[in-house]
Amino acid sequence: MTTTIRSLHAAAICELLAPRRSRPSPPLHLFICVADHFEPNRGNAPLAVQRDRVDRWIEDYPKSVAGIADSLGRSPQHTFFYPAEAYLPEHLDKLAGLCHRGFGEVEVHLHHDNDTSDNLRQTLEQFKEHLYFRHGLLHKDAAGCIRYGFIHGNWALDNCRPDGRWCGVNDELTVLRETGCYADFTLPCAPAPGQTRIINSIYYATDDPERPKSHDRGIVVERNRRPRSDSLLMIQGPLTLDWQRRKFGLLPRIENGNLDALRPPTLDRLKLWLKVSPEVKGNPHWRFVKLHTHGAHEANAAMLLGEPMRRFHEQLAAFAKRETDIRYYYVTAREMANLVHQAEAGATRPSFEPQTAQIAAT
Repeated sequence: MTTTIRSLHAAAICELLAPRRSRPSPPLHLFICVADHFEPNRGNAPLAVQRDRVDRWIEDYPKSVAGIADSLGRSPQHTFFYPAEAYLPEHLDKLAGLCHRGFGEVEVHLHHDNDTSDNLRQTLEQFKEHLYFRHGLLHKDAAGCIRYGFIHGNWALDNCRPDGRWCGVNDELTVLRETGCYADFTLPCAPAPGQTRIINSIYYATDDPERPKSHDRGIVVERNRRPRSDSLLMIQGPLTLDWQRRKFGLLPRIENGNLDALRPPTLDRLKLWLKVSPEVKGNPHWRFVKLHTHGAHEANAAMLLGEPMRRFHEQLAAFAKRETDIRYYYVTAREMANLVHQAEAGATRPSFEPQTAQIAAT
């Protein structure tokens, strides 16, 4: 843990060690998004294994969330960030069928290395058109442009790694914005070296096309304040220290919102997320909890589609019933971005319709 802390920027360390926020006066609206780096080809899996991984989700996810509902009566939503470089139409056809039944949405994930701006632009334009026109995924904004959410593979957004690997494009934020990206959901990535100095925030980053890691700085999203037209919305998940292990004589560990077989969601983790979850400045009653996972991996799928995840949903429902000032909502990545813009515009009550037009045009 000491090595991990030393790898973080001083500003991030201060935020990690700062006193946690108290809960605002009621009611508290809690928006929960699971952003899945969904990689059927993980580990260079053969096609037969990839098919089994996708089929498991298609068959088991509806059963795993049966009878579960949030404060609006909506089923848990899952956002599949599918890797563009591993595009296989048969996988997307199946995921599209699941999403069209109301269980989530598909967005864009990408692993690349030593890339160029022009090639990146072509890759993103081609993939979003495949998703929209061939599979009926993604959405258009009010101006008729196809929009997508994004997660960068290998935690290397905007060429941010110190070794320069797994990207290569210093103006990546610009390329993303100009090709229709409505928000980035990559962060946090600690203990990976691409972690930014900004943590536990929703903010706008403006690209410096000559330098990497432009999203290391930004302007926090604020109520009734318009962003720069050349900036990209960054929606971060929770990043804090879990001190629970001290009672066993162990060092604290990083809590970064990752859901895996060894760290399933629990009520104790939820309470940590709630203490550091980002908000729109000026609207402390809306909290945004963006979690992440690699759900195609067999061990993680067993947790996400099995008893540990279902138990968490049940605990969350009981917690909200007991704490009567809490309303919680299962949302997709796109819905979370729309809700950020609602809060930014001064809304006091969340709205889920209409969704398509709420994402601002590029």
